Amino acid sequence: MGLASLRGLPECFGLHTICKPPMPPSTNTNPSTADRVLTGLAKLSLVMRHESWQSAGRRGLTPTQTQILSILAGSPEPIGLKEVSRQMAITMGTASEATAALVAKGLVRKAQSKSDGRAIILALTKRGNTEAATAAEWPASLVKAIDALPEPERTALLRGLIGMIRTLQDQGAVPTARMCVGCTYFRPNEYPGRPKSHHCLFIDAPIGDSDLRIDCGEMQPVAAALRPRLWSVFVNGQALDNQGPGTRRSPSKSRRTIHVST
Repeated sequence: MGLASLRGLPECFGLHTICKPPMPPSTNTNPSTADRVLTGLAKLSLVMRHESWQSAGRRGLTPTQTQILSILAGSPEPIGLKEVSRQMAITMGTASEATAALVAKGLVRKAQSKSDGRAIILALTKRGNTEAATAAEWPASLVKAIDALPEPERTALLRGLIGMIRTLQDQGAVPTARMCVGCTYFRPNEYPGRPKSHHCLFIDAPIGDSDLRIDCGEMQPVAAALRPRLWSVFVNGQALDNQGPGTRRSPSKSRRTIHVST
């Protein structure tokens, strides 16, 4: 599907197809930094939307259907339609319609939950797993653009995205993300001044800003009362001390070799 065929569609941003009408040309001759960032994000979203429609269309799927496949493939435990709807920030009706299409295509099957016989869970078929692996691939053009950035700029971009996602979570605008900065295993600035200044208690090893995850399968939410403190320590760069989760340690005491999944 080319860009010309997308002109009749509403302008949709992000992976959750949150739509808004086209913006009129700006008359502001001196836009703020925030305005410029938003303009940049809008341009990136245009690329992602185009690539998503183009890739999904070649396989006879919609972007919503490919997202559902990705969510089911990445879920650490079986989930149902309600959880799919929550994670995608779409209505139950939209999720139900897209899931029904996937079932009809032989990519998803419904089954009874082993823990609750009344609950229906969704599972990928063999073909569904293959399609989900393809859906998980990022647009090559964006991968190339990010790879072209120097490592310090990539790391700074990652920190900025984490901050934006956290704020949007607090506003209820996006589903909860399984990020390091909200995890009980995460100790920010455990080793101030070091390249790998944080510590992950799950792998028992130092990690740096470039190692931070936005979606980690082993993430366990930290206690609500401690969450603001962890964020403040992470943003401001002061030492965490013993008021954080776990206990202070030295980088030389790292022992475990378990790797956190992406």
